[in-house]
Amino acid sequence: MPDHDAFAKRGRALEDDYFRKKDRELIEKIRMATATEQARKDLGRKAGLDDPELLRELHDLGFTPETVGLLPLVPIIQMAWAEGGITKAERELILRLARNRGVEAGSAADRQLTEWLTSQPAETVFARARRLIRAMLDSGSAHAGELTADDLVKYCEDIASASGGILGIGRISAEERALLSSIAADLNARRS
Repeated sequence: MPDHDAFAKRGRALEDDYFRKKDRELIEKIRMATATEQARKDLGRKAGLDDPELLRELHDLGFTPETVGLLPLVPIIQMAWAEGGITKAERELILRLARNRGVEAGSAADRQLTEWLTSQPAETVFARARRLIRAMLDSGSAHAGELTADDLVKYCEDIASASGGILGIGRISAEERALLSSIAADLNARRS
């Protein structure tokens, strides 16, 4: 009998350990879900968006409340990458615009911007971002600030002409013109 009691006691201890572990896992899942939901709410507040689908897309693209202010710069970065690389003049213009929009050196937004200026984001990032920018502009978000679709297109034109041409001739390439038209169409389209 004593052996049977020892096995039963050991079995209960293992069972208790198992359920404590499952309880901890469940609590951690709930904590993570709560944190994710709070982060989405913060992101929505900063972006001026409340549509859960748009917030999920922002989150999926890696935006945080600290980096969402970069969203309007994405088409400008796309324009800088239009010919396969970013020139020094384009980089300086983008950094100046970012600083004017409150992106501080060394901040999370600055680190994200540096990454985008170093490694070209995927085309899907650019396309999805333009849709989100249009939604942000439509919402009147504080992060859109005084920016309009026309302002963003103008900044894209500035980037396109920053390093191109000789003596001002052919400053904007055919690739850049096509991209500029696409960006303008997306940013000026009204959401349905």
